[in-house]
Amino acid sequence: MNKCDQIKAHIRMEEKYERLSLTFGDNKIIKKEIFDAIDSVKKQTGLNPMVIDRVAHDTPQLQSISIECTEDDCRNCGDFFTKILKELQIDKCEEDL
Repeated sequence: MNKCDQIKAHIRMEEKYERLSLTFGDNKIIKKEIFDAIDSVKKQTGLNPMVIDRVAHDTPQLQSISIECTEDDCRNCGDFFTKILKELQIDKCEEDL
């Protein structure tokens, strides 16, 4: 099963900084699945990237969770993101311009 229609994944990479944003509606079940996947991958990898739960006040039906790695974790963050995407059954990221 592919969850790309329920969760939109965006990855941004810069020097010494990487971010995976997972955008979804206001579905509490999907939100829990995302946090469960993050917790699982943290335990597997020993990494502890910053996790930000974003809810826009003007559009609460559109939420996102961002996972951000800085200089300390950056070398292993790509693997972390890959494991998150695999656990959530997301097989592609959105193509951003």
